Amino acid sequence: MKNTLPQPEQRVGVFVDIQNMYYSAKHLFDSKVDFGKILAEAVAGRKLIRAMAYVIKADVGEEAHFFEALNSQGYEVRVKELQTFYSGVKKGDWDVGVSMDVVRLASKIDVVVLVSGDGDYAELIKYVKALGCKAEIMAFGESSSIHLREAADDFINLSEFAEHFLIKNNGKIKKRRIITGTKNVNKKEVKKTE
Repeated sequence: MKNTLPQPEQRVGVFVDIQNMYYSAKHLFDSKVDFGKILAEAVAGRKLIRAMAYVIKADVGEEAHFFEALNSQGYEVRVKELQTFYSGVKKGDWDVGVSMDVVRLASKIDVVVLVSGDGDYAELIKYVKALGCKAEIMAFGESSSIHLREAADDFINLSEFAEHFLIKNNGKIKKRRIITGTKNVNKKEVKKTE
């Protein structure tokens, strides 16, 4: 699944943008991500130093159980409240928080594994590589930024291994189709232009 072989002595930090992965899996496959398998693949037999999962608390009944499940799988769960502005607009993201944690830990790890397809992280990836860290990205190819993929030393396209990384919905994983004009196009054929 990786382009280069992991070395057992490498120290690894794993940083997971839960919202990015959740909505990508839901949109592309109508499925949920198995974050335990994500962590196992990210570590790949190396020394795990920290695994951090970044979530937005939206006061949905099931989220407490989900946060506990992430914790029991080995993640440190970082929680941020969903912001609701006076206009009614809601916002919740962890871009700066993830970036700061990666920068703080970069001197203590050899490999940064970022689990997100968000192109906002491309400069972060370039920065940690300049510090001497190896940078790996795990994301769904169709919903990941080309700039992020190109900045990384390794890219693991979760879509190619959907059967392994997704929790089956009603017994099977199905690739959603999108409609463009009058013609159905498989999402896999649509190229990300960002």
